[in-house]
Amino acid sequence: MDASVWIVNLTVLAAVLLSDLGYREVSFLRLARPVVVAAVVVPLFVKHPQSGGTGLAAEVAGAAAGTLLGLAAAALMRFEDDRATGTVCSRAGAGYAALWTTVIGLRLAFAYGAQHWFPAQVGGWMLRHRVTVDGLTDALLLMAVAMLLGRTGAMAVHRQRLIRERIGAWEL
Repeated sequence: MDASVWIVNLTVLAAVLLSDLGYREVSFLRLARPVVVAAVVVPLFVKHPQSGGTGLAAEVAGAAAGTLLGLAAAALMRFEDDRATGTVCSRAGAGYAALWTTVIGLRLAFAYGAQHWFPAQVGGWMLRHRVTVDGLTDALLLMAVAMLLGRTGAMAVHRQRLIRERIGAWEL
């Protein structure tokens, strides 16, 4: 594991907590920003994606796990239509922050442990299953980015639902 895992994970954690905790408008910019971040981070840090075998399976599993965790994080948020301002807002609190902090903390603990606490076990597993260091690093990075995008996708769905409900209420 290299510094990219630490950089991406800590950046994602800081960005998510700063943009989501409390009562916040779910604006187009708030939804677009994580997509732009993902579009920059993935090509910048995922240098040698695996094209088959267990390495590819690890990357896909990381992305799938990240997506599910992002959806779980979004489930801890509440969404409201603020009719006074005409905006959709989200509210996230301690449970939301705890989930993000725990997941990213565990991911970083694994990355550190793979180098310092249990390198022989991880190395043996990688050798047996033909997973490169790049493949494992990519899986962790993709998990972080997918969690961000899963949460963002869920926010977009909630926003659209509330806007449609508002428009439908006006048509009655």
